[in-house]
Amino acid sequence: MNRYERLAAIRRLDPERDFLEIYRLTVTYEFPWDITRALELALYRTYAVPGIGRLLAETGELTERSQRRYDDTSLLLDTIVEHGFDSEPGRTAVRRINRMHRSYDIGNDDMRYVLCTFVVTPKRWLDAYGWRRLSGHELRAFAAYYRTLGAHMGIKDLPQTYDDFERVLDAYEDEHFGWDDGAREVSDATLALVGSWYPRPLAPVVRRATLALLDDTLLRAFRYERPGPLARGVTRGALRLRARTVRFMPPRTAPHHARQNPEIKGYPNGYEVARLGTFPTPGLRGCPVAPVRPPDAVPE
Repeated sequence: MNRYERLAAIRRLDPERDFLEIYRLTVTYEFPWDITRALELALYRTYAVPGIGRLLAETGELTERSQRRYDDTSLLLDTIVEHGFDSEPGRTAVRRINRMHRSYDIGNDDMRYVLCTFVVTPKRWLDAYGWRRLSGHELRAFAAYYRTLGAHMGIKDLPQTYDDFERVLDAYEDEHFGWDDGAREVSDATLALVGSWYPRPLAPVVRRATLALLDDTLLRAFRYERPGPLARGVTRGALRLRARTVRFMPPRTAPHHARQNPEIKGYPNGYEVARLGTFPTPGLRGCPVAPVRPPDAVPE
């Protein structure tokens, strides 16, 4: 198989009917490392909405148990990708997500924005640092995949196309990004978590490199000092060099799922999907970024 043969196979599929297969091929064969980084950044962006960041800080989950919450989020989303929405593991993962989310009555607009980050951020990451850009087929499949996930979560007024997702995201960030003390605590805890994945002497370097990847709107929202041109140039240049190298490497012959990532550290002896995540009592500490479950969400 040559480097672009899988893309040719993707283009033979129907992005509205075969969106799950296209999404799997793209995220587990073509770009597993890049999609992981992009989804990390997608979730990180949501902290800059003060209502989201503040409530995440109040739960203590992302500041006191950062690794476990990272693992749970990655594994729940990965289960749906690997097994599909209609499988028993996939349905269990969606039930877990909905159970956590319904503990707090957060608006539909926040939930829709979070969903938009999952669609838009990977495309923008790959435009900048991928060994190729996403095709139009893949963008349509990404939109269909997350429309389906959003419907299972009971989110209303879902965007229909990639361009719709992008417009909603940009408008929401323009209106809502801003400073909050709690959000900054969650941001700092997340940067510390990323640094903890590397040998301790490298942690300050990793933090600087991560900040160098953030756009100015995020830096302003968290009140971080803007990295200098050298830090940005080295960090972004290294990622572009990686992309050029990957372009000439043989394509993957087996899928790579998020559960295989070395950053997943909290379950060395395995895990049960039904036991992932938090089990909050409504109104008490738990996952705050969610609405009360609408009737058409996947039931428990």
